Amino acid sequence: MRYILRKLGFYVVAAWIAVTLNFALPRLIPGDPVSLILARQSQLGPVPPGEKQALEKMLGLGHGNILAQYWDYLTSIAQLRFGLSVTYFPTPVVSILRSSVLWTLILVGTATVISVLIGISLGTLAGWKRGTWLDSLVPSTTFLAAVPYFWVALLLIYLFTQVWPVFPDQFSYDPGLLIGWNGEFVDSALKHAILPAITIVISSVGGWMLGMRNMMVSTLSEDYVSAAEAKGLRSRTVMIGYAARNAVLPSVAGFAISLGFVISGSLVMEMVFSYQGIGYQMLQAVSNNDYPLMQAIFLVITFAVLSANFLVDVLYGFVDPRTRLAR
Repeated sequence: MRYILRKLGFYVVAAWIAVTLNFALPRLIPGDPVSLILARQSQLGPVPPGEKQALEKMLGLGHGNILAQYWDYLTSIAQLRFGLSVTYFPTPVVSILRSSVLWTLILVGTATVISVLIGISLGTLAGWKRGTWLDSLVPSTTFLAAVPYFWVALLLIYLFTQVWPVFPDQFSYDPGLLIGWNGEFVDSALKHAILPAITIVISSVGGWMLGMRNMMVSTLSEDYVSAAEAKGLRSRTVMIGYAARNAVLPSVAGFAISLGFVISGSLVMEMVFSYQGIGYQMLQAVSNNDYPLMQAIFLVITFAVLSANFLVDVLYGFVDPRTRLAR
């Protein structure tokens, strides 16, 4: 319990620092961001009454001393009031986040899980059967990991939308469809997600495979693995129960951390496919000086990464007691 409380205290402090930096962000921007936002909103339509005061409070630029502004900012964050988006005016920022985070979780989250499972499985076999043809696949997968994944995305788009027109090349679903759990929409969403998912898997599976393979080779030289083999245990038992079980620990930590970054989306991939995830929305926010949306996305990504790191630390404390007992 002391271990968990100590880690929780550290991440609470880290979250407070992130929130404070987000509070300081508008103050570091030249000029008056509130006036800039209101000017852009007025070009799109009438500005709702009280929008200036709401923006000042949300951005921490309201009246009063710095502590009062900071308190107003924290209150807005706690109530999930991020104001209206300049890019999608007059849509609330919370509504944009709710939809874009869901798209990113479904696509990038699923693709990441598939990539990790394939990479760890192949890495386990390559490390166990080092020197065989399977082990020789590692350099080729490492090469794929070194290739910029936006290039892989463009190549897939050319092959499967131009040469063989099998999949759509843009957006999350066919325009004109109503979002819902109906067959037509689900079928369209799955077709639009296949090429982006393949891009993520191809670009990341090599790293997981190489890491797991190297850890397997290192673990196989340990005394407890030699002892298990000397007892005459089956090869499958030694490989999974002794070698892979210990070699996978760094991959578990990396996987949990990568899940935290799933929320941030795959920015370049979402740009190439115009996939309406959180990364695509970040690009739109930066392009349009949409400070409310930028701040909200920054907080969502920060808390997702911190939560993933905290879960990794807690998980490691149970999986590896040496971590829990370390001072």
